[in-house]
Amino acid sequence: MNPLLRSSYALSQAARIGLYFGQYWLSARLTKPVQPKRPIEGATPKTAAILEDLRRLMQRDMANIEAGYYRAPHDLGRDAVDALLGAEAYFRDLPQVERRRHSRQHDEVRQQEDAENGYPRYYLQNFHFQSDGWLSERSAKLYDHQVEVLFGGGADAMRRQALVPLHHVFTERPSRGARLLDLACGTGRFLTFVKANYPRLAVTALDLSPNYLAEAQCNLAPWRGVDFVQAAAEETGLPDASFEIVTCVYLFHELPPKVRPAVAREIARLLKPGGLFIMIDSIQQGDRPEYDGLLEYFPVAFHEPYYSSYVACDLTELFTEAGLVEQEVDVTYFSRMMTFRKPE
Repeated sequence: MNPLLRSSYALSQAARIGLYFGQYWLSARLTKPVQPKRPIEGATPKTAAILEDLRRLMQRDMANIEAGYYRAPHDLGRDAVDALLGAEAYFRDLPQVERRRHSRQHDEVRQQEDAENGYPRYYLQNFHFQSDGWLSERSAKLYDHQVEVLFGGGADAMRRQALVPLHHVFTERPSRGARLLDLACGTGRFLTFVKANYPRLAVTALDLSPNYLAEAQCNLAPWRGVDFVQAAAEETGLPDASFEIVTCVYLFHELPPKVRPAVAREIARLLKPGGLFIMIDSIQQGDRPEYDGLLEYFPVAFHEPYYSSYVACDLTELFTEAGLVEQEVDVTYFSRMMTFRKPE
């Protein structure tokens, strides 16, 4: 990385972390903590320790860029501005989130007229106590900002770790002619990094929410070669063995235990023989023992009905039973990355 780009990266990331972490701090002052029904048993890190881990994440991100695993963020210099511009809408919505949090109200989506048309029942909830759940334009436009506030500005850097195994794949064979599916793409944020690095790669963005899929179309508008599919991850309707790569970012902790095996089998079905599956999701109990208390508290503070079962489940067994072979497990900050191959 040349000195100018290194300086630009350092300044922009320091600014975005300051803005997002500052908004997290202010959110904590404007809201009241939720008292868990039982005492938190696991260890909980101090703020200084979390900031130090965030600093290590950004150092790793920059080292990956310098190693040529992926390019510097395509929106470098603009992301700090976005962090500032998105604050007004975030804080305007915060009182509604706080109301739901303390009233334990998480079924507004299910009560809305026609909400059940075509959606699994588990999907019709106000996940994270967020307004409209996954089913509104407002929610789709707020989501990325909310996630960055939660992780102090580190969410994008965690997503970019999935670009490292992609680099290794395309070092072995060219990306031209390959197809990638991003399962539960949300707003398409991860795919913007994929396309910025591999503009000729054919990608499919799949999500169940029409609102998030519309936001993804806006975010991915600068690039060609993107297909959009509205479908559930457990039943995509896509052809067998149609993708060399399937990616999935922060989906599995949102799934009921009975649905996870179905999604794992669907991923195995969609991959070509020898294909690669890359998953990024929350860390699990024991990944970072000093964070175990936070993993206990998270589903209390943010409506995550399936999170406690996720952090205790055996992901290796889940995907092995679906027919995939584990390649790598890597833990960074609050995220666990796993890669699997479909046997030839």
